[in-house]
Amino acid sequence: MNIRKAIIDDLSRVAEIYVFNNRINFFPIFKDEVFSFGELQVVPLIDNYFKREDIIENIYVYDNGIIKGFIQMNGAEIYKLYVDTSFQSEGIGNELIEFAVRELYADNLWALEKNVRAISFYQREGFIIQCEGLDEATGEKEYTMLWKQK
Repeated sequence: MNIRKAIIDDLSRVAEIYVFNNRINFFPIFKDEVFSFGELQVVPLIDNYFKREDIIENIYVYDNGIIKGFIQMNGAEIYKLYVDTSFQSEGIGNELIEFAVRELYADNLWALEKNVRAISFYQREGFIIQCEGLDEATGEKEYTMLWKQK
């Protein structure tokens, strides 16, 4: 198994994966240049978010010599799941989800309606749309998805 609990030394790579995925997936939706290319920077993200004990203790990385992806849990919710864009479509996301379901008892997540690629991926991995709502921060339509065994 290439998945392990994250440590402080992993955070620059985790933040890098997060920043670039966020720009690719969410900038086209929100078109917020100030946030995506100004506020969203690796070092402040590490210092102000990922280094927090309550955050890092819930992050697991896919590491086969290079950290290629990570998953962050919030109880039984998959809170964040990102794979480096250079390594997507290699089964890493699948392994992270299988690990979260099997080892961490993950059973739910949410995704923005406009993030069609993510929704399709989660559905292939065994999640189904349970309900829809509005993201309080953005006003965008989102889906709550529940895991149903494949």
